[in-house]
Amino acid sequence: MHLLLRTLWVLARARRRPRLGVWDAASLPLRALPTDVDIAWHINNGQYFGLFDLGRFDLMARAGVMSAFQRRGWTPVVQAEQVAFRRSVTLGQAFSIETKCIGLDERAVWFEQRVVVDGDVAVRAFICTRLRAKDGTPVTNDVVRAALAEAGHDLSAEPTVPEWLHGWRADVALPSARTPLPHAWRAGADHR
Repeated sequence: MHLLLRTLWVLARARRRPRLGVWDAASLPLRALPTDVDIAWHINNGQYFGLFDLGRFDLMARAGVMSAFQRRGWTPVVQAEQVAFRRSVTLGQAFSIETKCIGLDERAVWFEQRVVVDGDVAVRAFICTRLRAKDGTPVTNDVVRAALAEAGHDLSAEPTVPEWLHGWRADVALPSARTPLPHAWRAGADHR
Protein backbone atom coordinates (compact mmCIF):
# COMPACT_ATOMS: atom_id res chain seq x y z
CA MET A 1 0.00 0.00 0.00
CA HIS A 2 2.83 2.43 0.79
CA LEU A 3 4.10 2.24 -2.80
CA LEU A 4 0.62 2.91 -4.14
CA LEU A 5 0.37 6.10 -2.07
CA ARG A 6 3.91 7.11 -3.01
CA THR A 7 3.14 6.44 -6.70
CA LEU A 8 0.07 8.70 -6.54
CA TRP A 9 2.21 11.38 -4.85
CA VAL A 10 4.93 11.09 -7.55
CA LEU A 11 2.36 11.30 -10.36
CA ALA A 12 0.61 14.32 -8.81
CA ARG A 13 3.94 16.04 -8.32
CA ALA A 14 5.09 15.21 -11.87
CA ARG A 15 2.32 17.44 -13.26
CA ARG A 16 3.97 20.47 -11.61
CA ARG A 17 7.56 19.59 -12.51
CA PRO A 18 9.28 20.67 -15.76
CA ARG A 19 8.26 18.75 -18.90
CA LEU A 20 10.85 16.38 -20.33
CA GLY A 21 11.49 14.71 -23.65
CA VAL A 22 11.12 10.94 -23.60
CA TRP A 23 14.88 10.56 -24.27
CA ASP A 24 15.86 13.01 -21.51
CA ALA A 25 17.18 11.94 -18.12
CA ALA A 26 14.76 12.42 -15.23
CA SER A 27 15.81 13.01 -11.65
CA LEU A 28 13.38 12.18 -8.84
CA PRO A 29 14.50 13.35 -5.37
CA LEU A 30 13.45 11.01 -2.57
CA ARG A 31 14.33 10.10 1.01
CA ALA A 32 14.68 6.60 2.48
CA LEU A 33 11.49 6.02 4.47
CA PRO A 34 10.89 3.49 7.27
CA THR A 35 8.86 1.44 4.76
CA ASP A 36 11.95 1.21 2.48
CA VAL A 37 14.44 -0.23 4.95
CA ASP A 38 15.09 -3.67 6.43
CA ILE A 39 16.58 -4.77 9.77
CA ALA A 40 20.00 -3.46 8.68
CA TRP A 41 18.41 0.05 8.47
CA HIS A 42 19.25 0.44 4.79
CA ILE A 43 16.97 0.25 1.75
CA ASN A 44 16.13 -3.39 1.21
CA ASN A 45 17.47 -4.80 -2.05
CA GLY A 46 13.97 -5.77 -3.19
CA GLN A 47 12.59 -2.30 -2.45
CA TYR A 48 14.79 -0.74 -5.13
CA PHE A 49 12.64 -2.24 -7.89
CA GLY A 50 9.58 -0.44 -6.52
CA LEU A 51 11.55 2.80 -6.26
CA PHE A 52 12.70 2.37 -9.85
CA ASP A 53 9.03 2.09 -10.85
CA LEU A 54 8.55 5.56 -9.36
CA GLY A 55 11.41 6.91 -11.46
CA ARG A 56 9.98 5.47 -14.68
CA PHE A 57 6.51 6.81 -13.84
CA ASP A 58 8.00 10.26 -13.18
CA LEU A 59 9.82 10.29 -16.55
CA MET A 60 6.83 8.99 -18.51
CA ALA A 61 4.42 11.43 -16.84
CA ARG A 62 6.71 14.42 -17.35
CA ALA A 63 7.29 13.40 -20.99
CA GLY A 64 3.51 13.35 -21.53
CA VAL A 65 3.45 9.74 -22.67
CA MET A 66 1.93 8.12 -19.58
CA SER A 67 -1.41 9.79 -20.23
CA ALA A 68 -1.18 8.92 -23.95
CA PHE A 69 -0.59 5.26 -23.05
CA GLN A 70 -3.40 5.25 -20.46
CA ARG A 71 -5.87 6.70 -23.00
CA ARG A 72 -5.09 3.70 -25.20
CA GLY A 73 -5.53 1.30 -22.29
CA TRP A 74 -1.88 0.24 -22.31
CA THR A 75 -0.27 -1.08 -19.15
CA PRO A 76 3.50 -1.22 -18.58
CA VAL A 77 5.00 -4.53 -17.43
CA VAL A 78 8.57 -5.48 -16.61
CA GLN A 79 10.10 -8.43 -18.47
CA ALA A 80 13.55 -8.54 -16.90
CA GLU A 81 15.68 -6.52 -14.51
CA GLN A 82 19.27 -6.57 -13.41
CA VAL A 83 20.74 -4.56 -10.60
CA ALA A 84 24.17 -3.96 -9.06
CA PHE A 85 24.85 -2.38 -5.67
CA ARG A 86 27.85 -0.21 -4.65
CA ARG A 87 26.79 1.20 -1.31
CA SER A 88 23.84 1.32 1.06
CA VAL A 89 21.25 4.05 1.35
CA THR A 90 20.23 4.33 5.00
CA LEU A 91 17.03 5.36 6.78
CA GLY A 92 16.33 9.06 6.34
CA GLN A 93 19.07 9.57 3.74
CA ALA A 94 18.29 11.76 0.74
CA PHE A 95 18.88 10.27 -2.71
CA SER A 96 17.59 10.57 -6.23
CA ILE A 97 16.34 8.06 -8.76
CA GLU A 98 17.93 8.96 -12.11
CA THR A 99 16.05 7.46 -15.05
CA LYS A 100 16.80 7.39 -18.77
CA CYS A 101 15.05 5.52 -21.57
CA ILE A 102 17.95 3.94 -23.44
CA GLY A 103 15.94 2.84 -26.45
CA LEU A 104 13.47 0.41 -27.95
CA ASP A 105 14.31 -2.80 -29.74
CA GLU A 106 12.08 -5.17 -31.70
CA ARG A 107 10.03 -6.00 -28.57
CA ALA A 108 11.03 -4.06 -25.48
CA VAL A 109 11.44 -0.57 -24.08
CA TRP A 110 14.70 -0.30 -22.11
CA PHE A 111 15.65 1.93 -19.18
CA GLU A 112 18.82 2.55 -17.24
CA GLN A 113 18.17 3.69 -13.68
CA ARG A 114 20.48 4.79 -10.91
CA VAL A 115 20.22 5.62 -7.24
CA VAL A 116 22.47 8.63 -6.65
CA VAL A 117 23.58 9.96 -3.26
CA ASP A 118 25.46 13.27 -3.20
CA GLY A 119 26.37 12.92 -6.89
CA ASP A 120 27.71 9.36 -6.48
CA VAL A 121 26.05 6.26 -7.97
CA ALA A 122 25.03 3.83 -5.22
CA VAL A 123 22.91 1.41 -7.28
CA ARG A 124 22.46 0.87 -11.04
CA ALA A 125 19.84 -1.18 -12.84
CA PHE A 126 18.76 -2.01 -16.38
CA ILE A 127 15.04 -2.61 -16.84
CA CYS A 128 13.47 -4.33 -19.86
CA THR A 129 9.76 -3.43 -20.19
CA ARG A 130 6.78 -3.95 -22.51
CA LEU A 131 3.40 -2.36 -22.92
CA ARG A 132 0.29 -4.54 -22.93
CA ALA A 133 -3.04 -3.67 -24.52
CA LYS A 134 -6.36 -3.99 -22.64
CA ASP A 135 -6.73 -7.55 -23.88
CA GLY A 136 -3.27 -8.48 -22.57
CA THR A 137 -1.55 -8.69 -25.95
CA PRO A 138 1.80 -6.94 -26.32
CA VAL A 139 1.82 -3.55 -28.02
CA THR A 140 4.36 -3.60 -30.84
CA ASN A 141 7.15 -1.07 -30.62
CA ASP A 142 6.18 0.32 -34.04
CA VAL A 143 2.85 1.28 -32.45
CA VAL A 144 4.67 2.63 -29.37
CA ARG A 145 6.93 4.75 -31.59
CA ALA A 146 3.88 6.11 -33.43
CA ALA A 147 2.35 7.12 -30.08
CA LEU A 148 5.63 8.79 -29.06
CA ALA A 149 5.72 10.73 -32.34
CA GLU A 150 2.08 11.73 -31.89
CA ALA A 151 3.00 13.05 -28.41
CA GLY A 152 5.64 15.27 -30.07
CA HIS A 153 8.82 13.29 -29.41
CA ASP A 154 11.68 13.23 -31.92
CA LEU A 155 12.15 9.61 -32.98
CA SER A 156 15.41 10.44 -34.75
CA ALA A 157 16.94 11.09 -31.30
CA GLU A 158 16.13 7.56 -30.08
CA PRO A 159 19.21 5.93 -28.54
CA THR A 160 20.36 2.45 -29.53
CA VAL A 161 20.09 -0.27 -26.90
CA PRO A 162 23.57 -1.69 -26.14
CA GLU A 163 24.10 -5.08 -27.79
CA TRP A 164 25.23 -6.75 -24.56
CA LEU A 165 21.76 -6.16 -23.06
CA HIS A 166 20.21 -8.24 -25.86
CA GLY A 167 22.54 -11.11 -24.98
CA TRP A 168 21.75 -10.77 -21.29
CA ARG A 169 17.99 -10.82 -21.93
CA ALA A 170 18.33 -13.92 -24.12
CA ASP A 171 20.39 -15.63 -21.40
CA VAL A 172 17.84 -15.01 -18.63
CA ALA A 173 14.59 -15.25 -20.60
CA LEU A 174 11.88 -17.67 -19.56
CA PRO A 175 9.57 -19.27 -22.12
CA SER A 176 6.33 -17.53 -23.05
CA ALA A 177 3.55 -17.74 -20.44
CA ARG A 178 1.66 -19.86 -23.01
CA THR A 179 4.41 -22.50 -22.80
CA PRO A 180 4.30 -24.86 -19.82
CA LEU A 181 7.22 -24.56 -17.43
CA PRO A 182 6.70 -27.14 -14.69
CA HIS A 183 8.63 -26.62 -11.49
CA ALA A 184 11.14 -29.33 -10.70
CA TRP A 185 14.60 -29.06 -9.18
CA ARG A 186 16.99 -31.42 -10.93
CA ALA A 187 20.23 -32.47 -9.28
CA GLY A 188 23.26 -31.43 -11.31
CA ALA A 189 21.11 -29.59 -13.88
CA ASP A 190 22.12 -26.35 -15.58
CA HIS A 191 20.07 -23.73 -13.68
CA ARG A 192 19.56 -21.21 -16.45
